[in-house]
Amino acid sequence: MIDKEYKTDVALMTATNTEYKSLMFFHDWEHFQLDGDEQLYDRTTFERDGNTFSIVHAKQAEMGMTAAASTAMKLIYEFRPRYIIMVGIAAGVAQEGVAEQMYGDVVVPDVVWNYAAGKFVSPDNADIAYGEVGFLPRSTFASVPEDLVKIVEVAAKSPENQCHVHIGPMACGSSVVANPKILEMQIHSQLDTTAGLDMESYAVVYAALHATTPRPSPLIVKSVCDFANSQKSDDFQRFAAYTACDFAKFLYEKYLPFD
Repeated sequence: MIDKEYKTDVALMTATNTEYKSLMFFHDWEHFQLDGDEQLYDRTTFERDGNTFSIVHAKQAEMGMTAAASTAMKLIYEFRPRYIIMVGIAAGVAQEGVAEQMYGDVVVPDVVWNYAAGKFVSPDNADIAYGEVGFLPRSTFASVPEDLVKIVEVAAKSPENQCHVHIGPMACGSSVVANPKILEMQIHSQLDTTAGLDMESYAVVYAALHATTPRPSPLIVKSVCDFANSQKSDDFQRFAAYTACDFAKFLYEKYLPFD
């Protein structure tokens, strides 16, 4: 029988070892497993206004949307969190009309979308063409709850906040983008206000919005570690993972409602 009550306040997700190590820095964690489940979990608590709130975390076994959806659904089913928050790293954009981004800037999407969904066809019949290959996009979109976006906006403007925060769409796909042509033709041609790219966000939000009740409210908090071009490197991944975890902690310890 499915539990119809929330049992955990916050569920956190990471996809890489770098993100996991950064998150572990912010709390004293207890590591555990559930019977019959190979997934490793971590749990801790935090205090606010004299009350104690619970956190559980799970790291994906691999990167990508499939693993993200599976891990998110497992967290939702087993722990029934009020919020499910993915923290980590993402690629930034360098686009006219989009606010300038720097390494470590936090991106919190109000919309996540799967830019890789579509159909490969002849370039003569395509909206997007790569030489002799055409692509007809069939992108899908999922919105983060508007009330949460407003809370993020307030938190981002707080004098206590030390992070530079961008709020805008995040594109999600199955591959790392290291070519600005892909950014231009595949992503910004469909949604030119896109503020970041990753490989998991759409699956996490989709899982939360389509879970059985009580559904968690989803948030994605990721920081810019590189840009969608040929200059990609791992140099700023640890820094970006740290700022993402820091802002997420700021949100759930001070701003997210637990009524």
